[in-house]
Amino acid sequence: MKMKKSLFITQAALIAAIYVVLVLIFQSTSFGPIQFRIAEALTVLPYFTPAAIPGVTIGCLLGNILGPANVFDIIFGTLATLIGAILSYLLRRYKYLVPIPPIVANVLIIPWVLRYAYGFEDSIPFFMLTVGIGEIIAVGILGTILLLALDRVKDNIFKNK
Repeated sequence: MKMKKSLFITQAALIAAIYVVLVLIFQSTSFGPIQFRIAEALTVLPYFTPAAIPGVTIGCLLGNILGPANVFDIIFGTLATLIGAILSYLLRRYKYLVPIPPIVANVLIIPWVLRYAYGFEDSIPFFMLTVGIGEIIAVGILGTILLLALDRVKDNIFKNK
């Protein structure tokens, strides 16, 4: 039992660390009205392990705190990632649906943050489009590539599924 808990914590911490590093390395595209957050590709990891739920959530929280996000973005951006991760985990039996919840959660939440927390003048539908395009590329394409690549070696990496 202790070994399984240690593995869970280790996996969550590693996922969080990778998420933070990706946000900070690609900070110029991770924030703003036109976003392409490469770290969001990691939101498919709940397919492999429930440890990815706190992993991507804490990673998003820390990435937002360490980046130029304001308090509303820190709260609601992290909430969008948490919702997407939980729903992805619940859809894990349907591999090709796993990327959809993070995309939808971010498209529904982040445009409001951009408009009201940052005061960007463009419309909510415009932000839904720009965030949606970024999420489709990051999660829908890169995340699916990651999911398919890891699925081939999952038994060697994720032992607590």
